[in-house]
Formats: sequence, C-alpha cells, structure tokens
Amino acid sequence: MKKMENTTKKAARMLASLLVKHGVTEAVVSPGSRNAPIIVALERCREINTRVVIDERSGAFIGLGMSLASASSPVALVCTSGTAPLNYAPAVAEAFYRNAPLIVITADRPGEWIDQDDSQTIRQPGIYSNFIKGTFDIPTESDDPDRMWMINRTLNDALALATSGRPGPVHVNVRLADPLGSVEEVDDFDPWGDESRQISTISPQLNSLDEDTFAELGKRLSPSTKVLVLAGFMSPASVDAALREMSRRPNFIVMHEAQSNLHGYGDFISNIDAVLTEVSDLSDKTLAPDIVITIGGSLTSRMVKTWLRSLPEVEHWSIGAHDHAVDCFRRLTQRIPYDASTIIPALVRHIPKRNNSEPTAYKSAWLAIRDKALKSILDYSADIPWSDFKAMSMIVPRVPKGWNLQLSNGTAVRYAQLFDYQTAARIDCNRGVSGIDGCTSTAIGAACLSEAPTLLITGDMSMQYDMGALACNFIPGNFKIIVLNNGGGGIFRFIASTKNLQELERNFVADVNLPLKKLAAAYGFKYYRAENEDQLGTAWKKLVSTNASPAILEISTDGQISADILSAFLNRNK
Repeated sequence: MKKMENTTKKAARMLASLLVKHGVTEAVVSPGSRNAPIIVALERCREINTRVVIDERSGAFIGLGMSLASASSPVALVCTSGTAPLNYAPAVAEAFYRNAPLIVITADRPGEWIDQDDSQTIRQPGIYSNFIKGTFDIPTESDDPDRMWMINRTLNDALALATSGRPGPVHVNVRLADPLGSVEEVDDFDPWGDESRQISTISPQLNSLDEDTFAELGKRLSPSTKVLVLAGFMSPASVDAALREMSRRPNFIVMHEAQSNLHGYGDFISNIDAVLTEVSDLSDKTLAPDIVITIGGSLTSRMVKTWLRSLPEVEHWSIGAHDHAVDCFRRLTQRIPYDASTIIPALVRHIPKRNNSEPTAYKSAWLAIRDKALKSILDYSADIPWSDFKAMSMIVPRVPKGWNLQLSNGTAVRYAQLFDYQTAARIDCNRGVSGIDGCTSTAIGAACLSEAPTLLITGDMSMQYDMGALACNFIPGNFKIIVLNNGGGGIFRFIASTKNLQELERNFVADVNLPLKKLAAAYGFKYYRAENEDQLGTAWKKLVSTNASPAILEISTDGQISADILSAFLNRNK
C-alpha cells in the first residue's frame, strides 16, 4: 500500500497524532471534499472514534454533549470550508460559556485563493473571535522542515489551550493546497510514532493563595456575617461535600439551580424561584445577605439576579477559573479566579466557629420560607387544570433514580427548577448562551457516552429547530424525549416583554409545524402522546420502560392556559 508522502497528508496525520496525544478519543465529522485528508487520517487512527453527522450545526452540538458527558474531555469537530464553519458557531459559543474543550477543525483554501471567486471560500480565521479561547491558522504545508516544525508547535499550542486553565473551544483552521488529490490507501498508523511531537504544558497552579490568604477570607465569613452561596451550572459532585459542611454553619444559606448538580442536602435551597415567590417583601433586611458567593456558570433565575442587583450593600465574591471578571449583580468585590473545588474546601477550613450552633435569624427565616414554598408547590399542583405546570409536576419528581436529565431552554428549564429534581443523576441545559438551537443534538451527544438512560425535556419550538438531529444513526435505545407541545414559543406568552404584544401569536409564539408522530416513525422512535393526566400516567410508564429503541412522548397542552397558570403561581404573593 502507498505511503502518505506529500505534505498535505503529512499535516493531516500530524494533526490526528497530536489529537490522540492530547487526550482526544472522539471526533464528529461532516463530509466534504476540502476536509477529506483530515477525515481519512482520523478514520484510520484506531485510537479515535469518528462519528459522521451531515448537519454541521447538529454535529457541533453533539460534540458538545459528548464533551460535557465525559467530564470535559476534548472532542474534535471537523468540517469542510465555506459556510460549513459558520454552522458550528452556536455550539462553539455554548461550549465557550460551558467551559467545554471542543477542538474545532475547519479545512480551508490557501490564502491566495480567498476573495477570488473560487468555490467554497470565505474568510475563516476569526469567525468565532468573540467566543473562542484561541484561533490558530495553519498555513499551507510545504516540504520545508522549519514550516512543518512550526505547524507541529502551533497545533500543540492549540490543543493544550483547550484544556488548560478554564477549558473551552479552540479553532484550528487548516489550509490545504490539494486535498482532492491527496487521499490514498494507507496502512493504519501509530499515533505514538515520531511523525509528531507533543509539547507538554504546565497548567497554572494555586500559588498566589496561601493559608494566610484563606484565613483572612475566612474571617470575613464569621458567624455575624450573613452569607448566601449561589450555585449555577457545574459538573456533578465537584464541591458537594465542602458545600454541605459550609451549609451547616449557622449564618450560611446555599441556593442552587438544577444544573449545578448539587444533590439536595437538609439546609440547601434547590427551588430558587418558588422560594423567592413565597416572599412578599424581598426588601426585608432580615433576608438580605452581606456577602454573596457565586460558583459555577450562569444562572437561569432572573428573579434572584434582579433581587441581588437591588441590594445596595451586598458584596459579591466570584469563585471560578474565569479569565475575566464576572460581575452579574454589579456588586463584585472579590474575584477568586480558581476552581471552586479547590477554594470552597479551603474556605471551610478557615471559617470561624462559634459555640452556639443555633441558626441565625437570617438562616432560620430562609429555611422557613423554603419549607412553606415546597408545600405551596404541592398544593398548587394538585388544584390546577391540565397544563404545562400540571404535566411537569407529574414528570420531574418521577424521573427514575440514576437517569440523566437534559433540559431545553425556554419554559422547560424554568418549570423543572420548581419541582423536586433530586432523583436525576445529572442535569444539563445549554445555559452558557441559553439558545434553543442545539438542545436535542447536545442531549444526543451526551446520551452516546452514558450507560444510564438520558431524558430530554424540550419545548415544541426547540424541538422543531433541532429536529434534524433525529436523523443520526447512532442514537442509543435508552434515549427519550418529552416534548411540551403548547402551540409554539410558550415562554413568549409569559415573559413581560412580549406577552401583551399584538404581534405575539404570529411573530413570537409562531405556531410550529411539528408532526412528531410521523417524525418518530421516520426515524425509528417509539411514539406516545398525552392530552390529559390519565394519558400522561399511562404514557409515562411506557416511556420509562422502553429501552430497545429511542422514544418520544408528546404532551399536548393549551399554551395560553399554561402561561396563565405559571404566571399566577409566580405572582401569587404580589
């Protein structure tokens, strides 16, 4: 068999080899003539598992789901030149704000052909400039040893950057001179051979925060200080034990969202919006914290953000490996740019204790409100008619123990946060950017690398946007989808900025065309439907027992009734 002798193939093999050496074992590729040498090199590298997805937008979200499900292991995306890289942009933006290390590899033409009316050419370097850790433009290869050394060094820099510090996506733009004439039959190659050389990168260490620094921070969290710890999206179990210990302190309250993957502890508050709506006067100084400590990513709850922004004297400590200040509440006073799993245990060690362990008035007030809110949810759910709220009250607390739960943006994630979601092993939602465009694809990608069943709860608009993902031929049998079909963008019937517009139904709700039963049949999904409580009970039992093939449960509700019921609950104490 022929050897890969020309430099186009040599560069592609070098790239595949370095991907393996930097821990990449999964690649999602989209077919194209320009990227053919790269696809061939990856396919013939036994250490990399390639999956073919025709739609680049869906493929990128699938790669995102894989990365998040595998404890943020880097995943490679490979596409051809032209508009194909633009279709990666939504998932790249989401990966940037979710700290997911995607290796975005785009084939390109040599620089001299750009803007020359040649096919499939655009200005590709920098197309992700606002939501990428770095862009690396690999020039047209040559036989010059110095050029190949530079390419090797540049690729090492790119791959190391994706996983160092705060992980995130990097863009590797590979200019190929003659891809169509460069693919030949070759033997499988050893990625640990000497075609490429890995350059090790030392990750930043915790060298600027010593025990004296922690002791000083701990003093400021003394029992006389009212402290609120607020957790956004995180990977599972990263700070559970330390936060539990912190929450035992008499002056600490820990509030967390579903995507924080913190499992309910006695003093945690896990239904933030439901608890806040139980408070008739959020200006009550008894409830106002002195210091807010944030960990994890962005928050879903607009209520908690609005409330904290209204408190003039609160301090905000931001903990996280961010490369820039995150001042969500406009009250940032202390930035600790290190991972919470390192900082929180250190802080706990240095928080002064007091002999009297009775909770402060601040803590007692919040726990009493939480308990009242939990009862209110149950009482309200029992009395309301068929609606999204009723359906979600039946579904979320009954997610089988150990399942993974994926939530689409819009109403699905907001409903889920109101109920008891603690049986789910892991909960994810694309809250980095909060777009609806790739929720199904992300869930499929995560399901591919999970042995446990994965349940996606999504809205009809999100489902329509991403229904091309159903065409993938590798969707596992234990992947399930629940679609809240309420006649379009239900969230627009609820949020203040759109709910009273005369253009609401036509321009925002935009009644979707979503023939789910036909789609399920076309793509090999089991299909169930529920239009009332009894039907949902029956369909739910069938859904959770179906593992031979993926399944869809369509829940049909009236959108306006659903919006009114949710609004009434959230405003019941105003």
